[in-house]
Amino acid sequence: MDITKVPFGKFKGEPVTKYVLTNDNGVQASILDFAGLLQSFKVPTKNGGKADMVLTSENLDEFTNNGFCTNRLIGRVAGRIANGKVKLGDSEYQLEQNEGKNTLHGGTNGFYNHIWHVDKTTTTDDTVAITLSLTLSEKDDTFPATIHVTATYTLDNNDNLSLKFGATSDGETLFNPTNHTYWNMAHADAKNVDDLTLQVHSQYHLAVDSGKIPTGEKLANAGTPFDFNQPTRLGDALKQMASTKENGFDDIWVVEPSLTKPIATLEDKKSGRKMELYSDRNALIMYTMNSDDPAVYNHGQVHPHLGIAMEAQTLPDAIHHSGFGDITLKPNEEKHYTIKWHVEY
Repeated sequence: MDITKVPFGKFKGEPVTKYVLTNDNGVQASILDFAGLLQSFKVPTKNGGKADMVLTSENLDEFTNNGFCTNRLIGRVAGRIANGKVKLGDSEYQLEQNEGKNTLHGGTNGFYNHIWHVDKTTTTDDTVAITLSLTLSEKDDTFPATIHVTATYTLDNNDNLSLKFGATSDGETLFNPTNHTYWNMAHADAKNVDDLTLQVHSQYHLAVDSGKIPTGEKLANAGTPFDFNQPTRLGDALKQMASTKENGFDDIWVVEPSLTKPIATLEDKKSGRKMELYSDRNALIMYTMNSDDPAVYNHGQVHPHLGIAMEAQTLPDAIHHSGFGDITLKPNEEKHYTIKWHVEY
């Protein structure tokens, strides 16, 4: 087990550092203190090299010059909040509306737009870990109260990478964070995710309005392109979405929370590389990078459907839907959420 750190450019004039966590099997997870970003997740290959499981770049600017939140931590609240309006107790709050009339991913000054403090790094016989923290006030991101957040990445010798969020607040606020990593574990110059196989243990997805805000209705996946209960070639599913406005997926699956059974599995059968995703919350948002924005990259390549974001969280806009889950954080309460990835190669 090992951890090293190297400079990784500057953000708004401040230095950014990359922390490389390596286990005894040669698996490496590289974390930036900027946005708690998972810059790289490398596994050994059969020819003695290493392959990245995620979209990556060695240039910080390629992570920051687009609106895709590539591989960053997201919060206070991931996903969209309708009209940017929140009622907590007897108080109503107007949040920043940074996507039309809605609030997206915590606003323009949320978790993903800061250099986090590195609280500590730890190494044991079987694990290596880094804990980052961030404090945001209402003045920073328009959400009520001051929140203190921790994010701990832990890599172990069973090839699990876990991310544990924690938060406390001095007043009532909202907390529903995620990680926005884009996955494509095929060969480095793969033009899209078409040949990856996806399985999602879900019976329903959410109906949404034109602004991608949930209506509250749950729709059956069976018989639709949203049905991934059996391993499905992504290209076949994407072909069925070609006539939609998005030309792909930007949608919400209802899942059963579990840290012992995967909620989803993504596999490249050609290389044998596989990622299993675990989460203790009830939603998986998947976005298939439907844009051909030239700022979207992987190893210098640019193509639509280049990667797939798999965002584990509580169902979006939960503050307006009583059955979606409780994302409130009370004063002096402490909440924890965990996301875990297991890789095979």
